[in-house]
Amino acid sequence: MTKAGQKGAVAAGHKATAEAAVEILRAGGNAFDAIIAGLWAACVCEPVLAAPGGGGFLMAHEGDEAGGQNAGTARLFDFFCDAPRVRRDPDTIEFTEVLADFGATVQAFHIGAGAAAVPGFVPGIKAVHAALGTMAMADLIVPAVSLATGGVTVTPFQAYLFDVVAPILTWTPEARAIFAPGGRLLGAGERLVNPALGEALAMIAEGRQASIAEAMLEECETFGGHLRADDLDLYQVGERQPVELTIGDATIWLNPPPALGGVLAGAMLADYIAAREPRSAMQRAGSIARIDSAWRRDGAAIFETLGLSGEKATGSLAVRGTTHISVIDAEGRAASATVTNGEGNGRILGDFGFMLNNMLGEADLNPDGFHNWRPGTRLSSMMAPTIARLADGTLAALGSGGSNRIRTAIFQALASRFLDGKTPAEAVTAPRLHLEEGHLDIEAAAEWDEMDALLESFPGAKAWPERSLYFGGVHWAEAGPGGYAGAGDPRRDGVFLLA
Repeated sequence: MTKAGQKGAVAAGHKATAEAAVEILRAGGNAFDAIIAGLWAACVCEPVLAAPGGGGFLMAHEGDEAGGQNAGTARLFDFFCDAPRVRRDPDTIEFTEVLADFGATVQAFHIGAGAAAVPGFVPGIKAVHAALGTMAMADLIVPAVSLATGGVTVTPFQAYLFDVVAPILTWTPEARAIFAPGGRLLGAGERLVNPALGEALAMIAEGRQASIAEAMLEECETFGGHLRADDLDLYQVGERQPVELTIGDATIWLNPPPALGGVLAGAMLADYIAAREPRSAMQRAGSIARIDSAWRRDGAAIFETLGLSGEKATGSLAVRGTTHISVIDAEGRAASATVTNGEGNGRILGDFGFMLNNMLGEADLNPDGFHNWRPGTRLSSMMAPTIARLADGTLAALGSGGSNRIRTAIFQALASRFLDGKTPAEAVTAPRLHLEEGHLDIEAAAEWDEMDALLESFPGAKAWPERSLYFGGVHWAEAGPGGYAGAGDPRRDGVFLLA
């Protein structure tokens, strides 16, 4: 399947994240060991997007020769955030609005102890490790601890994110000490050093996390948050059967309900494959528009188009602040993980160097007004870690950050690769479309041959002159008869490395 001597391939949103995974592959770890190491590293070098106080999803393919019920298929670990079991009186919680400046627009976020949902990141990583890992957790966390204590260089993309959420990263003296130690936010080329996080990660690896859980409860008691001991003690990682879809000669495994991104991407693919060839931009836009309209009109109908029944998405969607890692190893295993911390709730947790999430501070989760979430339920998400396999044995792991744009980013990357015959790098970098409630955004407008038709069919469409992080960040790793291939999405500072 792969070139002799190569241990695997990794695609991620930061070079240090990818290097941590590569280090573990070279040390003899499998794809699951490697992605765990990468996720811990992302908590250090992508702190706006990943943290032990957040949550996410991991899709795993154990290889055709794994044996047992999971051979040749995939399994999904759901460790996304839960809504707390009890809602405190809104007048007694800490819940503060801050404004994030994206340049072209300003968006309100809500932070404070009262914005934190029940985190699943640490239980999720431990569940994946127990089920599929081969190396000791203490070894898998070493790259992240080294980054935290020795420092990691802030990239231009991370510096941009720091600026966007500056009010969160500078909200408390403890946060300023990490992210603005000289009185201003760290900029590109400067070093982010966080030894407290390094110590916290080491404690987690050694199973000494009781004091971290106590700090979460103390924060909520002191400042007014919803989390209680039962929320942490009763949290359960969900293992779910992925949505399996056949597109051409590819079998694709998608994130199942209650998450929505995978289902919507799959429905778009199913619609698009029915289009006559050669397929066009207008047909792609039509598939996006039809599924978007159908979902908003009757969400249950979307599930039925893919033959789904049982648990459906409940409540509203958490859609912000995501990053992704994809790993393939030389033995035919694949791992794909998308995680989030919202943007962080503004309070550094105790002496542990990270923030809890602010998922309850998302307006998208509260269409009827804040503080109306359903107690004790798993929040729904657009995150869509994905694995695909071709008839020739080619195995691909992919996923995307990008908020609401995840569903269209995944759809178009899969369509470009498996229906339009593009290479992984071409599929990742190809310009994209996104439609939200009837409004079409067209990336890199000059590159679309059918631009006039798109503008005519979607009045008020916005033509973007260049590629933008707005359209997501697909990180793709693949192994096939010709060796490894893939790409980290340049829209979000992605890298692709061989081990």
